[in-house]
Amino acid sequence: MITENNLTSSEQLSYHQDGYVVRENIFSKTEVIEINVALERAVSKALLLSKIGDVYHLDGKRFVDLDYLTVQFEFKESTETIKVIEPANQLNRILDDLVRDIRIVNPIKKIIGSESVALWTNKLNLKSSKDGSGFGWHQDSPYWIHDCSHVDLLPNVYLALDDANRQNGCFRLINQSHLKGCLPGIDNATQLGGFYTNPDFFDLSDEVLMEVPAGSLVFFNPHIVHGSEPNKSDKPRRAFIMTYQPANNPMLKSGLIDNIEV
Repeated sequence: MITENNLTSSEQLSYHQDGYVVRENIFSKTEVIEINVALERAVSKALLLSKIGDVYHLDGKRFVDLDYLTVQFEFKESTETIKVIEPANQLNRILDDLVRDIRIVNPIKKIIGSESVALWTNKLNLKSSKDGSGFGWHQDSPYWIHDCSHVDLLPNVYLALDDANRQNGCFRLINQSHLKGCLPGIDNATQLGGFYTNPDFFDLSDEVLMEVPAGSLVFFNPHIVHGSEPNKSDKPRRAFIMTYQPANNPMLKSGLIDNIEV
């Protein structure tokens, strides 16, 4: 039986053995609509803030930093379509409440093995219709390992905010790839290549598509190889991804401590 206060023993086993566990339809349709309204307000605010931030490019991709907010734009030249906002909870109260929701936090406590947890980071992935680009195969741990001494204890929660399927570029992962720890990146002389996982070190036949309805949660290990294809549909495929850590540790970008009290 699934409860909002615990993971079942089979779910805990799946997380540790496979690197992920899925809970479908945890948030209602009404809640998802409310979250998506908050998301759009956060996007509008981020777009305005990006006008006064520090602009830089990595492998031709445009990023804007303002304090500890990072906005990444889609790859097309001169586009104002946002691809990623990190961290996003600071932009809207509903999003900030969401990172503290017991349906998310209590299973995370079981995964980490602690009654007290803190926020590490969170981001909005805004895969727009038709031109929403994919994410290459990667692990999160290589991004974080130089900023964190407990990278094994940074579980992620993916909240689907639209029905996700193959056509709209759903989240994908490589089953059990987390068991290999941090894997080598791609050595192709690009700025970001080293953060994409070398395909020689995982098997694409182990790919699992997260084709889940809006309001579903996917808990996944920071070492698991994951990514997505472009959105080929006429509707967006949005998601909010939250990452946690043991309590009393600072967040990724700000260095502040945000212990989650529920």
